[in-house]
Amino acid sequence: MLRLIVQGLGNADIATRLGIGIKTVKTHVSHLLHKLDVSDRTQAAVRALKDGLV
Repeated sequence: MLRLIVQGLGNADIATRLGIGIKTVKTHVSHLLHKLDVSDRTQAAVRALKDGLV
């Protein structure tokens, strides 16, 4: 999921790619933001790249 966020995909594209619902994507993104201690997807992508998570 984090890799797809870094690639710039939106929730609908992520849901399609993973074969899950958009609500499920939103839940996972919310959990990722919390775990990474960031407030938005851009900050999550920056943190992931900076920390070598993807």
